[in-house]
Amino acid sequence: MTQAPAPQTRSGAQAVERAVSVLRTLEATEDPLGVTEIAQQTGFTISTAHRLARALTDAGLLSQDDRTERYQLGPALIVLGAKAANRLGYRRALPTLRELATATDESVSLGIRTGNEVHVVLHVPSPQPLRFDQQPGTAVPLHVSAMGKCLLAGGGDIDTQLDSLGRLTRATDRSITNRKQLRAELELVRERGWALNDQERNAGVRAIAVPVFHPDGGALAAIAIQGPAVRITDDRLPKLATQLNKTAQTVAPILAASPRE
Repeated sequence: MTQAPAPQTRSGAQAVERAVSVLRTLEATEDPLGVTEIAQQTGFTISTAHRLARALTDAGLLSQDDRTERYQLGPALIVLGAKAANRLGYRRALPTLRELATATDESVSLGIRTGNEVHVVLHVPSPQPLRFDQQPGTAVPLHVSAMGKCLLAGGGDIDTQLDSLGRLTRATDRSITNRKQLRAELELVRERGWALNDQERNAGVRAIAVPVFHPDGGALAAIAIQGPAVRITDDRLPKLATQLNKTAQTVAPILAASPRE
């Protein structure tokens, strides 16, 4: 008599991926979500979404409103994020970014690559009343971001980078959604050392960015200056690029240093 094989248990990796999917879903919305909404947006069953949400809540990574029973990101993430920012050196780069914002009178951001998105880690707002702000934690598709173009161009073989991207979605009528055109853009970024987002994500907003390279090669992060298109004009781009490169050279050893308290 042949014994039936024991049922396979769900892998730990799959459980982690599902938990991350729930966190990403809550990250992408400003409003708390109910279990049904989490299930719909992740593609999980309601029972799976409920189980994951409860486990994440018990760990403090989510919090639940007792009255509405809806979920949002939890307080433990604040602690984890602050420790990560300290240990990875990002906060030590903040004074240098502030100097750049003061010198240019424009908003300045530092972003890193996570999958096919740029995540804003640090942001210094412009003192100007008309400005463009993006809070830390903001996630932007790589292809419609000046920082994203820098990270793609500095991430190794360009064709490999392009192959890793999903569908190139359109955010404005200026967004690059053609791979051949994007490839040419990334080649240009490599050639001149900086990238331009010319109203490709937000109408009326331009950004110029440069990569922050590790001494051993490869882009650690990117730094961008952002502002209204009426101020980030073509004639300013060469000087802004020079200021950005100087800032990147100062920030690079800070980010490349061994993590420490």
